[in-house]
Amino acid sequence: MSSPIYHTEDELVTLLQSNNEAAFSYLYENYYGALYNIAYKMLEDKELTEDVLQEAFVKIWNNILSYDRSKGRLFTWMLNITRNLTIDTLRSKGYKKQSKILSNEKTVDALSNIKSTGGQADFDAIGLKKHLLTLKSDQKLIIDMAYFEGYTQDEISKKLLIPLGTVKTKMRAAIMELRKFLK
Repeated sequence: MSSPIYHTEDELVTLLQSNNEAAFSYLYENYYGALYNIAYKMLEDKELTEDVLQEAFVKIWNNILSYDRSKGRLFTWMLNITRNLTIDTLRSKGYKKQSKILSNEKTVDALSNIKSTGGQADFDAIGLKKHLLTLKSDQKLIIDMAYFEGYTQDEISKKLLIPLGTVKTKMRAAIMELRKFLK
């Protein structure tokens, strides 16, 4: 039975810079977990984190010759590559769009659950429902339709047979009134 291989950082860098694939496997096995945890804390998505890590290790392999030992440790250099790719992912349009879709799916699921439980919501932790009672009846109706029944402003306008501008004005006034309670 052979003993496990151990490389110092200098040995590992030298091997990597000579395109040693076994050294890259060693690097991957020994650093993947730490880099994964860092990216996952930022992304909170396993699949996306794995994609970012795959891209990070490809970039590390392709750019190992640009690593400068005098500027810092290998792990710090790899961490910066991983963090920058993670930030790029967070800033990307595709990620923002996907996050919005997932957020909307959660909202739809929540609305479905509310409707299936007879309309009673368990999300009134800040006591918003009691403050809704202080609104004018037309404002309360519009807020109920928009936030608790999931109607868009345009749908509210058509359903109540009032102009879209009026819906927007009443909704804005209601929100301004509710903000007073949340301060």
